[in-house]
Amino acid sequence: MNNHRLALACLNLIALMMVAALSMSAISSAAATEPAPKTTAKPAAKTNPSKPAVKEAEQFVRDAEARLEKLGIDAQRAEWVAENFITDDTEAITSQAAERNLAAAGEVALQARRFNGLKLPADAARKLKLMQLTLLLSDAKDREAYTRLAASMTGAYGKAKYCGKKADGSAGECLALGELEKILAESRDPAKLKEVWLGWHSQSPAYKQRYSEYVALSNKGAREMGFADTGAFWRSQYDMSPQEFSTEMERLWQQVKPLYESLHTYTRYKLRQTYGADVVPAEGPIPAHFFGNMWSQNWDNLYPILKPTDAKEGYDLSAVLTARNTSATDMVRYAEGFYKSLGMEALPPTFWERSLLTKPKDREVVCHASAWDIDTLVDVRVKMCITPTAEHFRTIHHELGHVYYSLAYRNAAPIFKNGANDGFHEAIGDTIALSITPDYLKKIGLIDQTPDASQDIGPLLNRALEKVAFLPFAYMVDKWRWQVYSGQAGPADYDKAWWALREIYQGIKRPAPMESNGFDAGAKFHVANDTPYARYFLADMLQFQFHRALCREAGYTGPLHRCSIYGSKAAGAKFQAMLTMGASKPWPEALKGLTGEDKIDGSAIIEYFAPLKAWLDAQNKILAAAGEGGK
Repeated sequence: MNNHRLALACLNLIALMMVAALSMSAISSAAATEPAPKTTAKPAAKTNPSKPAVKEAEQFVRDAEARLEKLGIDAQRAEWVAENFITDDTEAITSQAAERNLAAAGEVALQARRFNGLKLPADAARKLKLMQLTLLLSDAKDREAYTRLAASMTGAYGKAKYCGKKADGSAGECLALGELEKILAESRDPAKLKEVWLGWHSQSPAYKQRYSEYVALSNKGAREMGFADTGAFWRSQYDMSPQEFSTEMERLWQQVKPLYESLHTYTRYKLRQTYGADVVPAEGPIPAHFFGNMWSQNWDNLYPILKPTDAKEGYDLSAVLTARNTSATDMVRYAEGFYKSLGMEALPPTFWERSLLTKPKDREVVCHASAWDIDTLVDVRVKMCITPTAEHFRTIHHELGHVYYSLAYRNAAPIFKNGANDGFHEAIGDTIALSITPDYLKKIGLIDQTPDASQDIGPLLNRALEKVAFLPFAYMVDKWRWQVYSGQAGPADYDKAWWALREIYQGIKRPAPMESNGFDAGAKFHVANDTPYARYFLADMLQFQFHRALCREAGYTGPLHRCSIYGSKAAGAKFQAMLTMGASKPWPEALKGLTGEDKIDGSAIIEYFAPLKAWLDAQNKILAAAGEGGK
């Protein structure tokens, strides 16, 4: 598991009026510029048929915010317990808390419509519109079923294990996802890789029926609020229409597609050299189990076989951390030190008392790394099974990005305690992680010397295997769900639609023929948990845009990939100013405040990897001329 990527779910930073425990789409500023959608549901009877007054609307907003905040906190606490103590009872408690939250959100959304058209102060008008971006299930039985299904799928994912067989046919050891991922990351045995990949993907059909039932209920809730389906509801969160958002996502993908194609071509050459031409095809999609990751969403575990032939060993951060017996707490302290170097506050004492940083030996937990904002004030936490590796070093820097964002906007109005859009929340910590450079590691005493600039291609390639390889996967997960929610892909076609998109965008195929009742998409946490995924694609773009702007603020003038803002109070102040805004303004305003730009732009990621792109293209020409094969 790439916990860096899985961490991005951040279930607990969702807007308060949404179903926090269900990881619904975070409320963004979309409603600030668009009228509330027309509803097909009957509004609650008006107690006062006369035109409401401004003071009445403002009082309604205050009361609704207080109510939703309390319910949101209750749901947060229930979800925290459920993910740390996976039992039928904790699932039920989570479901009940989420059901109360969902019911209240629907009531508030309907009541808020009474004030539509009333001229209000900007903040109150924005809050009213945000309150109306929610699902509504007016039937209590539907709400109960919806929340129960959501909790049970999350629990089923967390408890899933693959139990293989020994050579003699007897039952083998049962392995959890993390153990299966370790095999995928380290093994070079094609048969073993295939077995492990198929083994994990054989677990999700157990909750396929629950997922299809959940989709139907989710759509019902979206339609009651006037959206075509849940996919359209999700796409309505970004200050543009659903169709405009789809178009914008495609525009951004086209910006970075040539960089991905160069990386994919080079990777094919190297995989063919490693596994043989009879296993890795010269053209067409590549089998998914060869990429060192359960979802082929990042390929950094392939670096040992992809690295430049003249690359020097340099430093091994994982080895350094292990040799120093770096504890989970030490790992978090390093990350906290980075944020403090920017002028940000120390983590509160309760963070250290209440976070879960290591895997318990006495029970199952959802080890999927996540950051939590329990009380919307200072009760912030991390839940992560930390090991002393370079990957987890990056991950904890990322997770604290969520935490520091929450701390920055804790004094905002309750409904504004969220990211400018959901991509922002995911991009904050990733922006900091881009500053984990050799220069930074030397400053904090983890390495003695920084490699020469002539050795930059290796680290750039390693980072591209994490960031660039991720882009098409981050794009297609929700494209698949948009098809599911719209009815374009029904349960019988879940796998067919999933693999069609993976072949088109990632150039990757299933290692074996599809199963008749397969549910490969459900083998991804964010599908089983129904966490929208477009946020991660946007975050992958935004983090480079943020990084470029902060490097300029820090006075840095060299190659973008060598910049670290560690220790820059100027960059920290600029960053903190944006974080403090939360969701109080439309996201283009937040983006412009930090970068001077009001559109998400892929040019920063292109600039960051420009030296690597030139190297990849040159290598691909050399390998093609040598007859290595690969298109």
